[in-house]
Amino acid sequence: MCYSGKDNETAGKAAARFVRYRAGAERYGLGMTKFQELAKKANAVYKVDKVVLVNCELFERYLEAFRLK
Repeated sequence: MCYSGKDNETAGKAAARFVRYRAGAERYGLGMTKFQELAKKANAVYKVDKVVLVNCELFERYLEAFRLK
């Protein structure tokens, strides 16, 4: 099956929307425990069978509440 560049771009964005704890901790420069804690407080955690995913959009919206002005 062949995908166009647009399809690959869309697939990349969808894949980046949800991350596992380790990838999220690296992405945001946080320790694993702190990332897990914040993700749970942000209500951004999804559990499908034994896989736990974090919705980056919800997590980033939660982080904005702590932005210094």
